[in-house]
Amino acid sequence: MFLAKKEKTVEPVQKDEGFYAKQNRRYVGTKETVGYVIFDMAQSFNINSYSERFITTIFKLDLGLQAVANLINSIWDIINDTFSGAIVDKTRTRWGKFRPYLIVLGIPATVCTCIYWLMPAIFPNADSTSMVKFFFYLVLAILRETGGTFRGFAQTGMLATITPNPLERTRLITQAQFFSGFLGEKLPQQIMDILVDLIGNEIIGKGAREKAYLRIFMGMGVFTSLVSGLAALWFATLTKERVMQSIETPSIKQGIKSIINNKPILLLTLSDTLGNFSLFSGSKQDYFIDVLNFATLGTIVGIPGSIVHPFSYVLVPWFRKRFSTKVCAIIGKYSIDLTYIPVFLFGCIGGKKNGLYKKVIPMGIALALQETCYMFFYGLKKVIPNEMYNEAMDYCEWKNGYRTEAMTSAAKGLAQKLSSTVSNFVKTLFKKAIGYDINSYTRGTAQSDSTKFWLFAMFTVMPMITTSLSIIPLLFYDLSGKKRDKMYEELLARRALMASEVATGDAEAIEKVKQQQMSIADEKESL
Repeated sequence: MFLAKKEKTVEPVQKDEGFYAKQNRRYVGTKETVGYVIFDMAQSFNINSYSERFITTIFKLDLGLQAVANLINSIWDIINDTFSGAIVDKTRTRWGKFRPYLIVLGIPATVCTCIYWLMPAIFPNADSTSMVKFFFYLVLAILRETGGTFRGFAQTGMLATITPNPLERTRLITQAQFFSGFLGEKLPQQIMDILVDLIGNEIIGKGAREKAYLRIFMGMGVFTSLVSGLAALWFATLTKERVMQSIETPSIKQGIKSIINNKPILLLTLSDTLGNFSLFSGSKQDYFIDVLNFATLGTIVGIPGSIVHPFSYVLVPWFRKRFSTKVCAIIGKYSIDLTYIPVFLFGCIGGKKNGLYKKVIPMGIALALQETCYMFFYGLKKVIPNEMYNEAMDYCEWKNGYRTEAMTSAAKGLAQKLSSTVSNFVKTLFKKAIGYDINSYTRGTAQSDSTKFWLFAMFTVMPMITTSLSIIPLLFYDLSGKKRDKMYEELLARRALMASEVATGDAEAIEKVKQQQMSIADEKESL
């Protein structure tokens, strides 16, 4: 696996992939490729997996108020997605369509995230049901959601337009995922696991457990926010958009039309929506900390799998040659749920009170085997969904003559967020129903046996039960083979013609391009 060199030509990766696959030009140079990898790593260089625990046990916001705040924020998110998507798709600047949002909002977003992790210091003695504390959290959540939505649309669109070559785009995704995992994108989380265990077992912070937790959460939260924010800003300043946008900005009506007639994106959206509708899914941290009292076990059980991890990306081309895109997507996306079934059955031996799920060594072995098996398919999970989404954006351009990355992302995100809203609301109330004590973590007391069992079930088997329907839409995904090759053949010719005519600066030529773009949708309507 090597970083790409600027404008270098190489032999095609696979034979018989069609017209466009044989276009072997590389557009993204070494510096930009390194930036892409660092940017991808920055997305995971955080302790966000501890966010739910942070709000519940460190910031100590009542679970009922959390549910209300999440519901209000989700409603705003739905409204926000609608207008922000239209604004981004209408953006045309000399710096591109997406880069301005990544650059301008980079610093404010980082500041808001730092404030989020500093909230316990802002409200050091506030009660869990304090309305001032609640409204501060709610307003900050809305601000972060608003800025995050614009940046999210821009980020998705930027990565879809960084190169017009689909093979190079897939190669960039694979390189980024490979090197991000290899260089330690999960290092902050692993450090947090160790620190949490040291405090939980009173090796450090003895006699001041609550203050010790407070320091590590705020310190690690602010540190990772600054590092990831600056890395993302650096990438935004050096990258380029290389897929030309239509000269005429699409209207809201055209944006909606481009979503309705985009079969691939509709299928992906439906699949993701059903996948997010996981009513009782729990977190790994809840199980490792509240049941096993061993947060670092998550890192330990992943050691055997880390050996397999790099090879999972080598296996991606092997899977692609032997299986269709939809089969690869299903294998990559749902292999983790399937591998948790034997873990759950094994943990249930002994019942609720004395079950193996409460014992570190047996569960450590079971989870290590599960992680190792799952890692063989990890490359598929990380590469194929991104590839499918980018192809769906190209399909939009092919069928309509214009691209609506932001509106499409808004619609896709809207459907997912509706299901996630219900899921998070029910999950929070479910934790309250099983008797989860928000004070036990910092006080060093244990959850009840019944609560521990349900946390184990929420972590392992329950997500699979509620997400199995999401496989069905992927069975109808058909953007592959000859249809995909024909699409890229026509897109290549169309983009070349548009670039040459617009480059002349002739008003008549530009008007001609506009007319061509407007007529494309009618020509493709019968497909």
